[in-house]
Amino acid sequence: MQDWLEPLAGAVVLAITLLDVFLTVLYARAGAGLLAPRLARGVWRVFRGLAGGRHARILSYCGPAQLVALVLTWGVLLALGAGLVIHPALGTGVTSSSGPSETDFITAMFVGGSSMSIVGASDYGPTSPGYKLLFLFNSLVGMSVTSLTLTYLMQVYSALRSRNTLGLMVHTQSGETGDAAELIARWGPEGRFDGGYNNLSTLAGQVAAIKETHHFYPVLFYFRFQETFYAASRMLLVILDAAALIRTALDPREVGWLQKSAGLDELERSSALLLRTLKENFPVHDAPSADSAQSRERGRLRYGRALLRLREADIPTRADPEAGAREYVELRARWEPDIAGVAPALGYRMEEVDPAGYGRAPRGPGG
Repeated sequence: MQDWLEPLAGAVVLAITLLDVFLTVLYARAGAGLLAPRLARGVWRVFRGLAGGRHARILSYCGPAQLVALVLTWGVLLALGAGLVIHPALGTGVTSSSGPSETDFITAMFVGGSSMSIVGASDYGPTSPGYKLLFLFNSLVGMSVTSLTLTYLMQVYSALRSRNTLGLMVHTQSGETGDAAELIARWGPEGRFDGGYNNLSTLAGQVAAIKETHHFYPVLFYFRFQETFYAASRMLLVILDAAALIRTALDPREVGWLQKSAGLDELERSSALLLRTLKENFPVHDAPSADSAQSRERGRLRYGRALLRLREADIPTRADPEAGAREYVELRARWEPDIAGVAPALGYRMEEVDPAGYGRAPRGPGG
């Protein structure tokens, strides 16, 4: 029975591993893998346990550790599957060229792994036509998986650099404050948004690109940096808050064209899609209610503070701040709970992600 049961089990292991490589690297859609998503969640739980809420710096090593764990898992499973297929044939269909052929399973795994290695360190070789084809298949699989893995790693880090660039752009354009009102004030000083619209449109395109890269490479969600402005939750909150303020705080008679622009619509929709992708594919904490009195009061205070900053920049604001505050609170309620659930899941406090909304803000007009 061992003559066919072990090869059958090995073929199953090889098929599952290669399918996971295919779904993770080539198909590349969030949540599509067999092993990679589960492995990512498991590694993240281990690092969250090690961090314990007090050593968040440990979480910054989770993303690279996940990539290492994924590559090792694929390599071990491929060697295991090949070893199971080869084990019954040791000493017969697969023999040593330098002495007696060992027949233990460790030797089988060594031969199987070596048959997939580019360097081919083993002195064992096939003697039957069937196993010669198996060794040829293993060498092709090993070469292909190695090439795909290297390409995958390079693309992941390229996408990570793009995300960090976006986070730094949002951070610097807001005067390193993480305040959406400051961002708008710098986009349209003295109410002149002609140049600021280019920044908004560029930002919208980059958010759309980042959304797709996170859909292709969901492991990016597990890359956490100590600098909060690199966090996806931070940049999403600033961007969505800026869009909400543009729609509710600016005077439609003066800048109505901006409120109706395709760039603003793209910025909102792309950010909402990225937030949904994160929520659906990451172990998100329970989100707080958006209808609580505390949340609504915080939104009104936030709106009042934003109006003061916009008026300081000589940007025309809405004539009815009370109506604007109500609309702003309703818009914010669409995404704030999701971000409030995502932020702690990524190891950040909301006070870090949204200092303008969760800090002490003066009561301004409409607040």
